[in-house]
Amino acid sequence: MKNIRTTLAVAGTALAMAVPVVAATSAPAFAASRDGVCDSGEFCYYYNSNQAGSVSDFTDSVSNLGATQPTCYEFKGSGAGQGLCVKNNAASVWNRTGHTVRVYFDSGYAGASQDFAPGAKGNLDATLKNNDASHQFLGSSSGNQSAVNDFDHGTRGFAADNCTAFAAYRIASRLGVPNFSNSWGGTTWGDAGNWADAARRVGVTVNTTPTVGAIAVNDVHKVGHVAYVNAVYSDGSFDVEEYNWNNPLAYGTRSHVHVSSAQADFQWMLHF
Repeated sequence: MKNIRTTLAVAGTALAMAVPVVAATSAPAFAASRDGVCDSGEFCYYYNSNQAGSVSDFTDSVSNLGATQPTCYEFKGSGAGQGLCVKNNAASVWNRTGHTVRVYFDSGYAGASQDFAPGAKGNLDATLKNNDASHQFLGSSSGNQSAVNDFDHGTRGFAADNCTAFAAYRIASRLGVPNFSNSWGGTTWGDAGNWADAARRVGVTVNTTPTVGAIAVNDVHKVGHVAYVNAVYSDGSFDVEEYNWNNPLAYGTRSHVHVSSAQADFQWMLHF
C-alpha cells in the first residue's frame, strides 16, 4: 500500500504543478472553508504517521470522505500527500475539537472504528491506517452530519428508490440494525405513513423530538413519507436527507423543516 501511495503522491504532485487552475476550481464546494492548517476547533488527518505530511482539516462529521477527485475530501496542506483523497490514505490525526471523534473503516459511520478524545494526537491503528472512510463527532451539541447520497439502492422489501427503501438503508448502515427490512421485528412496516405505528409495535421509541440519526415520519401526506435527520438546530428545526420527495425516485435534501401537522413537515421521530 505504501508503494502505491508513493506513486500516487508523485502523480498527484505532477498534476498539481501542470494544471494548478483546474485543481483549484475542481475542489468540492463543501470543502471551501478548509485550508490545510489544523486550527483550534478542527479535527485533522495527516498523510504520514506522527502528524507529518499534508493535512486535511474538518469541523464536522463526514459520512463518506470520497475516493475520487473532484468529489473527495483531499489533503490540502503542504507536504507529502497534498492533493490526494483523504479516504484510505491517512496515517495519523490530531483532534483539536472539544468532542471525541470516531474514525471508521467504512463509509456511513460503519465498520471498525477508533476514538480520539478532545486534544488527542495519535496514529491510526493497524486496521484503520490507510483504510479510513468516515468520521463522526460524538457528544457535540448537535452532532450534525454532512449530507451525502451514499444509498446502495437495495430495496430491503420496499419499493425501489422510494423514501422507505432509503430510510431502511440508513437504519441498516448507520443506526445499528443491519438486518432491517420491511418485516423487521416481526411486523410489516409498509408505506411510510405506517412507520410510526410499526415502530411502536416493536418497541422503537416514537416521539416528536428531532435528533441526528432519527427517522422522521410524515403520516399525513398521501401514503406518508420518511426521511433521515442529519442536522438539528437550536430553534427546533432540522435538515433531512430523503428519496422521492422533491426529486422523483432520487436523492434530495431539505433544510429547516419542522415537526408540525403541515403536509410538507413531519409528525413523528423514530429513534432506533
